Amino acid sequence: MPDKKYLTVDGIPVEINGERNLLEVISKVGIKLPTFCYHTGLSIYGACRMCMVENEKGGLEAACSTPPRAGMNIRTNTERLRRYRKNILELILANHCGDCTTCDNNGLCKLQSLADRYNIEGIRFPNTAKSTKDDDTSSLCIVRDNGKCILCGDCVRMCKEIQNVGAIDFAHRGSKMVISTAFGKPLAESPCVGCGQCAAVCPTGAIIVKNDMGKVWKAIDDRSKKVTVQVAPAVRVAVGKEFGLPEGANVMGKIVAALHRMGFDQVYDTTLSADITVMEESKEFLERVEKGENMPLMTSCCPGWIQYVEKKHPELLPNISTCRSPMQMLASIVKDETRSKGEDMFHVAVMPCTAKKFEAARDEFKVNGDPNVDAVITTQELISMIKESGIIFEDLDPEAVDMPYGTISGAGVIFGVTGGVTEAVLRRVAESKSRTALLTVANCGQRGKEGIKEFDLEFADTKLHIAVVSGLKNAEIVIKRLQAGEKFDLIEVMACPGGCINGGGQPFTRSAGKEKRAKGLYEADKLLSIRSSDDNPVIKSLYKNGLGEKAHELLHVHYGKHE
Repeated sequence: MPDKKYLTVDGIPVEINGERNLLEVISKVGIKLPTFCYHTGLSIYGACRMCMVENEKGGLEAACSTPPRAGMNIRTNTERLRRYRKNILELILANHCGDCTTCDNNGLCKLQSLADRYNIEGIRFPNTAKSTKDDDTSSLCIVRDNGKCILCGDCVRMCKEIQNVGAIDFAHRGSKMVISTAFGKPLAESPCVGCGQCAAVCPTGAIIVKNDMGKVWKAIDDRSKKVTVQVAPAVRVAVGKEFGLPEGANVMGKIVAALHRMGFDQVYDTTLSADITVMEESKEFLERVEKGENMPLMTSCCPGWIQYVEKKHPELLPNISTCRSPMQMLASIVKDETRSKGEDMFHVAVMPCTAKKFEAARDEFKVNGDPNVDAVITTQELISMIKESGIIFEDLDPEAVDMPYGTISGAGVIFGVTGGVTEAVLRRVAESKSRTALLTVANCGQRGKEGIKEFDLEFADTKLHIAVVSGLKNAEIVIKRLQAGEKFDLIEVMACPGGCINGGGQPFTRSAGKEKRAKGLYEADKLLSIRSSDDNPVIKSLYKNGLGEKAHELLHVHYGKHE
């Protein structure tokens, strides 16, 4: 056992095999060090100091920022370290508002969890936190409360490094330091695109999803209204774990049953309108290829991506597909029907995405001031509403979505994972729909968790170059290549890394959980007898009964520069 390849952790020899830091090596022996500011996908910050370890000389080193060295002898759990970590926790708690029981992040807060882990039974320091909440509620998507911020910097690095938005950063110094927008402006006036990834990595309740559950409950209690709801594809694989079921399990049937019990009159699957999106977007793509205009075609399903283009690259707006998002397509269809009948409908969308709250409020999606989607709740909010209802979710018998929008294809289901939109379009334009042909399409290059995927596809008499992108920093990389003269024909962009399964409104999960969610959608796709959107009989019926004539009005939109 050569010393140069090993170090010792609490008396256990551990091989060094390319790990970036001690934290990664220590985790190999089943030890989970406490951290606030460390995330594998972000740069190393080393600010919280919770992951300190003792080295062979008795010195303290931050495990997250210390490279492993052969021959090191590390101790992770000594009296000195326990006392040190408790001191840090007490100091943070002394500068933290104590409304844990009424905090939206109660039970999910890492500060709360570590205080419990280290048996913090009292705080020896006077509390210096503000007595009132320091909220920024200007955004339609998220809420910021600096009174709960512990300055870990996770949100800043996520916004800058992964999303390339830079809406927030550190401001001031010393005890006056805060996380702020430029010049302290409200978040709604910043470059924020509402993706919610900052909320996904925040360890406390300093950044949370905007709560719209109250307006939904109010509508359900108003029996003069017809209350309908649609559920996005990615939601079905993110709910189960919160009720003790396996991560990534497809629980759409249970979700439908829960929504019926909660009082919704009709429950629809957004997957149906994902199929409509495929029909309209593939048609638009073929028309653009034939004309050679406004190429490459860029997808329009993701509202965070749309805001990014509006705010940072308005010159690319002509390249954005005119197709509405699946959420807006389905809402436009159901609302158009009820408006023609004079019915009072309140339509809700359950989405994995916080930015959908902004999309629902856009003027482009209102008819005479009436929004097509009256309220958007995230997966997190749906889970809260199920729990509040007292429903024993895991014991529910699955139920089917309501007609006439009850038949879906597997192509629509995989919209929830990066590459899904591209694959669905490729299935639509494929000459053969055989099992072998679909397997060939699946292996074109659009699948996988990489942030940028590229592949060439022979089509008609030409070769198409396609890019599949997730994460806005990756989108910026592709945009720069496009501006430098590289040729692309189709670019799919999802703002959230990995796609909608990892949206800002989904319950937080780590890498393994994200992979299970993606696998869950692909498995759901395989179990459906209809695999291509153009084979969906409901889609055929809708177009036969006049949807095509109303396509421009109900299914398409033109975005302008967002001020």
